[in-house]
Amino acid sequence: MSDFFQPGIISTIHRLGNRKLEDMERDLAAFSRTSPVGLVLPALYREFQHPAMQRIVDELRGATWLKRIVVAIGRCSHEEYRHARSFFDGYEVPVTSIWMEDPRVEGLLRDMHNLELTVGGPGKGQTCWLCFGYLLSQGDTAIIALHDCDIRDYQRDLLARLVYPLAHPTLSFEFCKGYYARVSDNKLHGRVTRLFFTPLIRAIMDLTPENNYLRFLDSFRYALSGEFAMHADLARVNRIPSDWGLEVGTLAEVYRNASSSRVCQVDISENYEHKHQELSPEDASRGLRRMTVDIAKSLFRSLAQGGHVLTADHFRTLEVFYIRFAQDTIRRFYADAIVNGLDFDQHQEDTAVQVFANSIREAANDYLADPRGAPQIPNWNRVFSAMSDVQDRLRELANEP
Repeated sequence: MSDFFQPGIISTIHRLGNRKLEDMERDLAAFSRTSPVGLVLPALYREFQHPAMQRIVDELRGATWLKRIVVAIGRCSHEEYRHARSFFDGYEVPVTSIWMEDPRVEGLLRDMHNLELTVGGPGKGQTCWLCFGYLLSQGDTAIIALHDCDIRDYQRDLLARLVYPLAHPTLSFEFCKGYYARVSDNKLHGRVTRLFFTPLIRAIMDLTPENNYLRFLDSFRYALSGEFAMHADLARVNRIPSDWGLEVGTLAEVYRNASSSRVCQVDISENYEHKHQELSPEDASRGLRRMTVDIAKSLFRSLAQGGHVLTADHFRTLEVFYIRFAQDTIRRFYADAIVNGLDFDQHQEDTAVQVFANSIREAANDYLADPRGAPQIPNWNRVFSAMSDVQDRLRELANEP
């Protein structure tokens, strides 16, 4: 059982008691009459070659309260796409599979680009954005949920808990973020959140006090989780970055477009295990190094868009502040590990902090050279206004390519 403390400026929904999945799903089936839910699953073909995906597919067969599932399958041939799509044969819930290399997808994105609608490059951001557009074009889902496809210990109560706060008719939430513990093989994981994002947020808060946006971000227990749900109206107006800044960029748009009182986070799993990225200290184009650079740039730019511009003077101090906060964080997690009998490699933790400090420096240099950066993918309201046939073309993607 988790604690019941309410941190920060958003509502936290804890895992209290032992409510059965059957009870929650019975409610969700009733709620779905007025608040139907669509689920987005962004996947690369290689994920269908691992047991985690088969477990997710098997578990979701029982989520018959869902209105729709959209599976985006990328980086594969047409034959591989057909093989991946077959995993969902026999589902009671309608499943739409979108092949990201489909010539119709490429043509649609090209036509958007010709209308000066920047759709970014291939990646999770673009994939999720396209799936949101498909669900919005159908017009029969009130809530859109998303979770990753590499969750090794997946159980569908994760999804039920994620959407329940939005679907319940007496609650008024518009956005829900999932959080969970990251412990496996007798050690702590989640280095980017533990050792990079949270210390970085708190270091910037020291430099720019009274910043409500940073307070908002710091309220999330796992701001970088890939599991979130939102009302369809919010999905219409949110812009999305196309790189590893997806999660931070989404939170920036939620802060901009929704009241904090309508935002919540929910404990969706007692533990959570997925594939681990390499640290990649020498190569900023791979692994956690690339991820942290993209996240930092997204954060710096979202701060600037909110009127909190970081200058070269800020960045000269920020790296020092970050290392101080990160070292304090290591000390705290060391105590956590010792009391809980977990393995803890302090050298690896310190090494990660040094690598992440380099990421901050690189992100700062990129930001100062080009504060605007690559434009975000536009929101769907703008796209629907600019392209009269886009909804028909999105619906067409459900047909066999």
